[in-house]
Amino acid sequence: MKKVTVLGSGRVGHAIAADLANQHAVTVVDQEPSRLMALEQFGHGSKLIQTDLSATDRLAPIVRETDLVINALPGYLGYRILETLIGLGRDIVDISFLPENPLDLDEKARRAGVTAVIDAGVAPGLSNLIAGYHAVRMQVENFVCYVGGLPFKRTYPYQYKAPFSPVDVIEEYTRPARLVENGRVVTRPALSEPELIDFEPIGTLEAFNTDGLRSLLQTLKIPNMKEKTLRYPGHIDLMRVLRETGFFSTQPVEIGGSWIRPIDMTTRVIFPHWQTVPGDDEFTLMQINVEGFEAGCKVRYEYRLFDRFDSATGTSSMARTTGYTCTAIANLLLNQDFHQAGVIPPERLGESQPCFEKILAYLRERRVAVTVNRVENSGA
Repeated sequence: MKKVTVLGSGRVGHAIAADLANQHAVTVVDQEPSRLMALEQFGHGSKLIQTDLSATDRLAPIVRETDLVINALPGYLGYRILETLIGLGRDIVDISFLPENPLDLDEKARRAGVTAVIDAGVAPGLSNLIAGYHAVRMQVENFVCYVGGLPFKRTYPYQYKAPFSPVDVIEEYTRPARLVENGRVVTRPALSEPELIDFEPIGTLEAFNTDGLRSLLQTLKIPNMKEKTLRYPGHIDLMRVLRETGFFSTQPVEIGGSWIRPIDMTTRVIFPHWQTVPGDDEFTLMQINVEGFEAGCKVRYEYRLFDRFDSATGTSSMARTTGYTCTAIANLLLNQDFHQAGVIPPERLGESQPCFEKILAYLRERRVAVTVNRVENSGA
């Protein structure tokens, strides 16, 4: 039995710890007692440690004897935690989706002999895995990922609840989106190039550019790539109004003699409306289109993932799809099915057919089904 330490026990961290506790000795670290109590209540048998990991010097004694660390902390802590763990010589699977470029730590990880798999969620994560799988098996010309997590019940005015950190959600509305067009990285505003698309069994959703390609911008030479986030129709216009009016600004303004950042006020007001509650029925939808040439034929692969809240375990679809992709990758490392020193984006795992197939099989065992349809046009 291997020893695994999970940093962070939010919704996704909870799902990760519960899944791994069936096979390994798990230690969970979080600063919120209520989150740790929830794990204890469900009887997963994990060792629980309450501490604030913003003080990274507390990590060393916690991870000294662990075989693998999973970083499920918020993105603003991600880079410092990742760098500290590499310095401590611990193998890592990271889903913090840190805003910095984790590939900058690649040389440090190589020197330390550490395997650090980053962005090991659903998107980025599973989407990268699919891109990497096809990039070494065909001439990919176009890669598009549509992805979103939404409540089934549409409630005015937002028709949305945040399945992960609401602060990270707002980043999707403000951070410019980097795409690849004709072999060049280009930048588009967040919320740009909206389109309406019909998805079974949900109906019509709207899609907009987001900055989700991440490591794919550096690792794969695909001439056209983009990621688009999915919401119910009308959400884009509402977020644009808030953004353009300045409600997401980080520049302080004076109100009644006090200086505050508009985004701090906005998050305080909006987040209660976005808060999910236990039992909320929600879903995660991802569609990936891969187009190009294979064995002289023009082909199109369409991948589809649709996952819904698990009422039996009370686990959200976003926690399932993100968490179980992470634990699938964690088991690859723990079982020595993959070992390569450095900072490893998921597309590198996808290049290995055994790794690719084991991750998809692991997800299927947990009823997270990824389907694929291949269309060939030999006359193209």
